[in-house]
Amino acid sequence: MNAPATRHADTDTPATGLLRKFVRVQAVRDDGLVSFDFAIGWPDLSVELMLPGPAFEAFCATHRVERLDGPADGR
Repeated sequence: MNAPATRHADTDTPATGLLRKFVRVQAVRDDGLVSFDFAIGWPDLSVELMLPGPAFEAFCATHRVERLDGPADGR
């Protein structure tokens, strides 16, 4: 016996939307740590993270993020 199909609100969102990742730099501290917001799928729903500058750049490259700040920010 098969269970009836259930439609969830999130099924209306294309799967490709969840592949988009976003970064917004909040600050670069004097000690070189970059404070930034990271979001997957929805730029308005994010977590705040902090990484050293080189690790931040690697993080952005690995996750192929879309920068929501200017390209000169956070460098």
